Amino acid sequence: MSLAAFIAAVLLCLMAAISPGPAVVMAARIGLTEGWRSGVALAIGIGAGAVTWAGAALFGLALLFDYAPILLTVLKIGGATLLIWMAYKMWRDADTPIAEVALPATPRTPFGAFRLGLVTQFANPKPAVFFGAVFVGTVPTGTSGTVMAALLICIFLGETLWNALVARLFSLEKTRLVYINMKHLIDRTFGGLLALLGIKIAAT
Repeated sequence: MSLAAFIAAVLLCLMAAISPGPAVVMAARIGLTEGWRSGVALAIGIGAGAVTWAGAALFGLALLFDYAPILLTVLKIGGATLLIWMAYKMWRDADTPIAEVALPATPRTPFGAFRLGLVTQFANPKPAVFFGAVFVGTVPTGTSGTVMAALLICIFLGETLWNALVARLFSLEKTRLVYINMKHLIDRTFGGLLALLGIKIAAT
């Protein structure tokens, strides 16, 4: 695999990470409500989930979906259902008085935030489709294990650093003050975005 092809594959994956999706929405909300440390742990979980999908793609995920397309359908419906459930909980609690939701909220443990990031990434079939149908096409047959490992490291770093940055931006004090004043609207916006993404995943 040439250096130019390697860089192109990494940039393609970075663009996919930056594009709005459930992971970015979750990073923003956790940064806003629980602070940057929880946001970083969440971002690491998102990065680990991306690497899992990418690794699976390199080892035949696309072929599996070709032979058993029902698995992709189950993945899409299950993931969409989970995202819509998470959106419902955000929407339901949007009117909870701010006095009952101390800001910053009591942060979950680093493992809890990591697990949430992992679940959010696994619930979203977009990475499975991207890595299985697009990314894997940029990796030539016969690419060495060392190069593939380097690609996976770059994917992990790109996903983790981007979502950590999103969490950081939303953890700033000025952002928190806006949240205090507009909690019901912001929570419903986050919940609505997650629900729309879930519906889009199930329908496409």
